[in-house]
Amino acid sequence: MPKQSAGILVFRRARQRLEVFLVHPGGPFWAKKDAGAWSLPKGEFSAGEDPLAAARREFAEETGLSMDGRFLPLGTAKQRGGKLITAWAVEADPDPRLLKSNTFSMEWPPKSGLMREFPEIDRGQWFTLDEAREKILAGQTAFLDRLVAVLSESTPSGEGA
Repeated sequence: MPKQSAGILVFRRARQRLEVFLVHPGGPFWAKKDAGAWSLPKGEFSAGEDPLAAARREFAEETGLSMDGRFLPLGTAKQRGGKLITAWAVEADPDPRLLKSNTFSMEWPPKSGLMREFPEIDRGQWFTLDEAREKILAGQTAFLDRLVAVLSESTPSGEGA
């Protein structure tokens, strides 16, 4: 069975446009990558665990912020490596300056025997939908399209998108 992750795509309506909140992975492998490297905050969950509860937990672990509100289901998307990501959208306005990520340990530099700690995410940022399409991992672009569709359905005459 493929690995499963759950995440939250936070959105806001700012200056008459829709923006989404994405995070950039921390650690040395991602340090110089930008386009196609950003993600919605997400993480793995185990069989039998409630995916929305896992998404909220992972959001808190990766950002240091709790997320409440009306969660809109965005479905599941399969990533290039086979992982399945289930996502929800929620309208909120977290301040990227307040992020405090959990950390992970890895040997760095490789084969040095030295273990170093890195933040799971090193920053978060608000993007317009066009900007987000350039920044987000290719396998997660479907969530941007689904967000627009969900907001169009829930708002008279599509005013929310």
